[in-house]
Amino acid sequence: MADEANDEATREEARIASAEARAGVERLELSKMLSGPQDRLNAIVEINSGAGGTESQDWAQMLYRMYTRYCERKGWEVEPGDFQPGEEAGLKNVSFIARGEHSFGWLKAEVGVHRLVRISPFDGAARRHTSFASVFVYPEVDEDIEIELNPADVRIDTFRSSGAGGQKVNKTDSAVRMTHLPTGIVVSMQNERSQHKNKDMAWKVLRSRLYERALREQQVQRDKTEATKSDNSFGSQIRNYVLAPYRMVKDVRTGVESGNPDSVLDGDLDEFITPFLLGVRRKDRPGASEAEV
Repeated sequence: MADEANDEATREEARIASAEARAGVERLELSKMLSGPQDRLNAIVEINSGAGGTESQDWAQMLYRMYTRYCERKGWEVEPGDFQPGEEAGLKNVSFIARGEHSFGWLKAEVGVHRLVRISPFDGAARRHTSFASVFVYPEVDEDIEIELNPADVRIDTFRSSGAGGQKVNKTDSAVRMTHLPTGIVVSMQNERSQHKNKDMAWKVLRSRLYERALREQQVQRDKTEATKSDNSFGSQIRNYVLAPYRMVKDVRTGVESGNPDSVLDGDLDEFITPFLLGVRRKDRPGASEAEV
């Protein structure tokens, strides 16, 4: 109508209305993405190196950096938890709590196995290696959420911390390991020099893992054939990070690709997380080939 009338004021009004409508759609999409009952909670993130020794342990440390940088981009607080260094380099496993608005809602998209292909910096022959690491994400349980946890069902062991704390951290048995006997869930904490603080965090993580386990069991009972369950279960490869012979990051669930792995490994993850949370799958993408689907 503005074009037909050659009316610049109406054109400007249309541009403003279009921008407002687009912003409204984005708000609705975000509301849909983060509407789960646990999405508003903080996230407990665990990263475990896979088979492959030093290679996979170095990859686990790269992922730890990637997620902490992502949290920084979001303005979230990162509280370190357990930290088990590798023998030569990297990490065997690490955990932390991401505290911020809907941190669990965003980070739940990262559960699964992450695969790295690169020329190994630990191989004198400069050969290409493939490494794996797994990521788990649990919602941090609110204090007002009832979790049935009998202290008599928990075995608590103390031991000396190791790793980044220096000599002072090793002088006392400040590290704590809790084993929930009915389920076999094991939680270790050694970040703090105080055994009391490590014990408090271990209780918190144990409660959250029991909560997540209960939610998972309920979901299985509700729908055992849920189509996306494989995307969210441990052992399912969700993303490939290729640094050689070419450079690309590709999410195997959505088909989203990036030709800038450095940016991704520096925490630029929303381009992968957002499509997954919106329910995009490879077959939904325009132009997806039959072979891809």
